[in-house]
Amino acid sequence: MDVIKKIEEAKAILRDLGLPSAQQNDRSALTLLALLNLKPEMRWSNASHPLLGITPIMEFIAQNYGKTYAPNTRETIRRQTVHQFVEAGFLIPNPDQPSRPTNSPKTVYQFEALALELLRTYQTNEWSDNLKNYLTSVETLKRRYAQEREMEQIPVIVATGKIISLSPGGQNVLIEKIINDFCSFFTPGGKLLYVGDTGNKWGYLDRESLEALGVTVEAHGKMPDVVVYHVQKNWLVLIEAVTSHGAVTPKRRKELEVVFENSIAGLVYVTAFDRRSDMAKYLHEISWETEVWIAEAPTHIIHFNGERFLGPY
Repeated sequence: MDVIKKIEEAKAILRDLGLPSAQQNDRSALTLLALLNLKPEMRWSNASHPLLGITPIMEFIAQNYGKTYAPNTRETIRRQTVHQFVEAGFLIPNPDQPSRPTNSPKTVYQFEALALELLRTYQTNEWSDNLKNYLTSVETLKRRYAQEREMEQIPVIVATGKIISLSPGGQNVLIEKIINDFCSFFTPGGKLLYVGDTGNKWGYLDRESLEALGVTVEAHGKMPDVVVYHVQKNWLVLIEAVTSHGAVTPKRRKELEVVFENSIAGLVYVTAFDRRSDMAKYLHEISWETEVWIAEAPTHIIHFNGERFLGPY
């Protein structure tokens, strides 16, 4: 009975907080209870706010409420419950390291302090007034955390007078180096046409210039991380930034050939790594007829191009 009672109470709280009906269900209620570290027999006044990732949330639910979610449910919990909690302003992603990319497997979440104080007063005489005060201030809280996240963004100049902000952390740190260092050394006077972003897939897109070169962009998921037009040589340089995955393998090269098959510019494939030690992990995967650039040695290129470059200096 404690289990059912606690789940129903959690659902009532979600209704009071104004969550959409799609988030007023058992899954969201159980996720809320896990984030508050509340077991069935515990009072709401005992709620706490540990740092939890999605898998630990699922483990807490299984151990304390007897509901076991399949591993492939992980994304459902993240996208259909946790995402909405974050948007509502009472759950903070990566408070321990705001620069951690949102798609990192190390991502954790924590209940916001004022929201925690509110929920600790549930089923008391103070609840009604505290709820009104909290709902009045929640927009201010959301703006504050949005500003803090904005401060962590990586500014990148993509064209004269135009600056974009990339989500912090992950491969975007390497993408910044590609734009600032690789392009300066190897595509001087080049034109940046596309930049992916781990947080916002369309970091930057010059659709008009790509179409002028015969390339129609339809699905961002098929695009490389960076596309630069080397104007002097009429090359489209397609760059993959590798932090945990994404080297230009033979399979990936074929995919890119399909996306850029109508290009009137020659295609150059580049895999970018931050350090040489990172490249070592992918040596057996990198496709022939491609290039490798390492940010820690920015003035050099490694050619996987066979006899084309064989000969004395």
